[in-house]
Amino acid sequence: MTDDLNPPFVSGFVALVGRPNVGKSTLLNQILGQKIAITSNKPQTTRNRILGIHNTSQAQVLFLDTPGIHRPQGKLNRFMVDQAVGACSDVDLILLLVEAGTRPGPADESIFGLLTPLNTPVFLIINKIDQIAPPLLLEQIRQFSNAFEFAQIIPLSAISGDGVPELLQAVTGMLPPGPPYYPEDQVTDLPERFIAAEMIREKIMRQTSDEIPYGVGVKVEQFEEKPEKNLVVIQATIHVERDSHKKIIVGKGGQMIKRLGQQARQDIERLLGVRVFLELFVRVDKNWSQSERMLRELGYSNR
Repeated sequence: MTDDLNPPFVSGFVALVGRPNVGKSTLLNQILGQKIAITSNKPQTTRNRILGIHNTSQAQVLFLDTPGIHRPQGKLNRFMVDQAVGACSDVDLILLLVEAGTRPGPADESIFGLLTPLNTPVFLIINKIDQIAPPLLLEQIRQFSNAFEFAQIIPLSAISGDGVPELLQAVTGMLPPGPPYYPEDQVTDLPERFIAAEMIREKIMRQTSDEIPYGVGVKVEQFEEKPEKNLVVIQATIHVERDSHKKIIVGKGGQMIKRLGQQARQDIERLLGVRVFLELFVRVDKNWSQSERMLRELGYSNR
């Protein structure tokens, strides 16, 4: 038996969902205090469901970052939407993120339709509140409240952290008593080579434009730890769908791929806490995003 002075330890799963590019991955990184999910200003940056583990003395919250829910076109996009929708099953709480200043639209109505049958509590998280005046924020809260029954509505800024402590307190209050599922010093269940591949892809998302980022996949071919040298050697292949995309990623005289490698290496070194030797290759696989074999190789398949 417990009392208010000795509350029970709580644990549970919380899904982060919403339209593309609303700040789900930025919020997860802010909560964890370190970067495990890649971010960019382009929609559909997140492709896989990503687990982030938030630990306190009284709780373990298992956040599931998901790809943006959108109308899928093609096998890769269908995989992404399936990842998002699947994450909402068997969780204790759903956080639906929207951008400050937006109104409920057809895309939101579609998400409401997915969430209604689940009978899972849903928090509305209004992100980027630094970009909206208070009267407009209040009007947005009224409009979303009329469109769906939310357990709570929490405005915040994922990038600055404003409102995040209040969110964590509210989330913890919704979780049932339970044991920790992971050691208290663990922040994700993702393999380091997966995160390394994602960090490489992030640099491509940020440094290239138009359709190039959406036709790029990254596979780490070698991940060799050399503890005696405080070094990790990584070789990765960047898969593109067109010869023209390869030329852009390599760049004139190899300058672009050199810059991508330097930026990715710095992020990976911060993650691993050791020196990293990173070698990148670019390979053209025409229409790889429609190939079941390539999707499986790159980790974008439920099969």
